Amino acid sequence: MWVQGIGSKVQGLQLPRSSTTGLGCLKNIYGHKRSGICSRSEGSQMATRAVLEELKWDNKFIEECPADPEQQNSLRQVHNALFSFVHPTPPASEPYLIDFSTQMAEELGLDPSECERPEFALVMSGAAPMPGSKPYAQCYGGHQFGMWAGQLGDGRAISLGEVVGKNGQRWELQLKGAGKTPYSRRADGRAVLRSSIREYVASEAMAALGVPTTRALSIVGTGEKVLRDMFYTGNARFEPGAVVCRVAPSFVRFGTFQLPAQRGEGQEALVKVVADYVLRNHMPHLLQPPEGSGSDVSASNGPWNPYTALLREVCCSTGRLVAAWQSVGFTHGVLNTDNMSIHGLTIDYGPFGFMDRFDPYMTPNLTDLEGGKRYAFRNQPEIGQVNLVMLANALLSGELMSKEEAEQQLLLYSQVLVEDYTDRMRAKLGLRTYDAKLSTELMVLMYEDDADFTNTFRALGSIPAAGSSDAAQAPQKLPQRLAEAIGAPELTEEREAAWLQWLGAYQARLREEGVPDEVRMAKQNAANPKYIPRQHLLQYAIDDAENGDFSELARLMEVVTRPYDELPSADPKYSKPPPPEMLRRPGVQMLSCSS
Repeated sequence: MWVQGIGSKVQGLQLPRSSTTGLGCLKNIYGHKRSGICSRSEGSQMATRAVLEELKWDNKFIEECPADPEQQNSLRQVHNALFSFVHPTPPASEPYLIDFSTQMAEELGLDPSECERPEFALVMSGAAPMPGSKPYAQCYGGHQFGMWAGQLGDGRAISLGEVVGKNGQRWELQLKGAGKTPYSRRADGRAVLRSSIREYVASEAMAALGVPTTRALSIVGTGEKVLRDMFYTGNARFEPGAVVCRVAPSFVRFGTFQLPAQRGEGQEALVKVVADYVLRNHMPHLLQPPEGSGSDVSASNGPWNPYTALLREVCCSTGRLVAAWQSVGFTHGVLNTDNMSIHGLTIDYGPFGFMDRFDPYMTPNLTDLEGGKRYAFRNQPEIGQVNLVMLANALLSGELMSKEEAEQQLLLYSQVLVEDYTDRMRAKLGLRTYDAKLSTELMVLMYEDDADFTNTFRALGSIPAAGSSDAAQAPQKLPQRLAEAIGAPELTEEREAAWLQWLGAYQARLREEGVPDEVRMAKQNAANPKYIPRQHLLQYAIDDAENGDFSELARLMEVVTRPYDELPSADPKYSKPPPPEMLRRPGVQMLSCSS
């Protein structure tokens, strides 16, 4: 088993246990088109595309939620409020545009050419105000590594406000690294180029992979130097500063509900306030029962409860999210409740990592090593369940549902996760129906022989159903692409025989299903990416960018935003595992939260 049983018991909510293995496969449901570094749109036309000054601001969060009455930007505990008004702190140097996403600009209803205006870098660094925006920082708490951490909040992220974009979709724009807020604690509110590149690339790469995620509109260099101690060893150094404009329907988190619930003393009422905001503006379909349903069958057949429906929606979307992570070998690294989106999105790209060799115990976070690998790849499904229990307890504190209603919704998480996983793994294997035995045996082989996660699955899409002229004959040799992915030259005869045995069973199953190779392979390659933002590739881009050269970032973005294409002209390095020197280099495979 590569994923521990799913279950938890917190504050009286008893959850069932369930289990699965590996968690894989993928649907490309969120397309992405890369336009090139700082380039204009490739002739795409929209009915209306606004200039910066004409974006459609509709700031419902600050209109419907209580604000912190204190206007001074000073560190403090904020009570009876869900946000504080705060303006970005302009950098001391002149900001400059590094890159922007044409697709994200168009989703906002913004003409992509506007991103090349000089004013754009000023606005997206916090150096100049955005017309129509009303900047603020959200107030929330969270469980960090299983312990309640109290008030956290946006310590270096400042939201500009909410924009109504293409097709009426709401988007919150947030500047990460734009200065101090009342929630900055001991930090300076800034972000370095190193971490900003990682977040920018990962956001758009994950969207291209089809994994639900916050997005990135732009990355801007501030021209400032920021002091950081990457490994908390006392060896701080100055690094280039940067700001990412990240975008999501909203940045409401599980911790947004938790903080007022934990504080009590009448602040529990804020749980309902933020739930109402989410329902009215992001999930209005939950305000009334589905037509013809009469009642909420998930809530003991009682009257329709939109808050129960909200929890149900979050349980299901989080289940799908975690299944998607497991399908691409992604480890978040810091799955605290303040890093869990109410929309079921990947949020807060810190010490994350994509697997190279398949290791269920992989964690990219140095702090997590000390914490017993709580957030390791194999533990993510169970952590998702635990965090949902924390959310449910907050909703219970707000008296928005009964304990029975909450427990019934929580059951759905593992159900949806396992269903989505099996469907994804079925597609990754190129099968019509999921085969648990084949899947599990493959994962065991990959683990025992340190096979490359991404390349092994991609190689399966090049394997014909018949391995020789005699279809019934067991294969005598591993196909070249599969052999390269699993490191066949280093295998013993015994290990190679184990792979050949599995390959024979796999090809027999393919023949049994009878799908023509060309049809199956095309579908399989659409489920198994060739390109992911591997740690060492990100580091190549960071190294050059810190020296003022952003061409490697452009090349990396070209491939990771087209992850399922072969791209024969791309440098082979973009689909290869890291070379030995990058495995040994500090700060590449293992990272800290210092950013």
